[in-house]
Amino acid sequence: MRLILAILLPWLQFFTIGRPFAGIICLILQLTLIGWLPAAIWSVFALSQYQTDRKIEAAARGRHG
Repeated sequence: MRLILAILLPWLQFFTIGRPFAGIICLILQLTLIGWLPAAIWSVFALSQYQTDRKIEAAARGRHG
């Protein structure tokens, strides 16, 4: 679901992963027609990093707990 959101409304996806400042910058970028594609790519990349960070945190909790 977040991947679809990252492509269609990139700025909103940043708010769902707790990065509101990046969401505002992405919204400004997305307001231009040319900026839509870079905004969507940036949003998908940020989502991928977010998911990787969550997996690493889960693995670290499993190892220590």
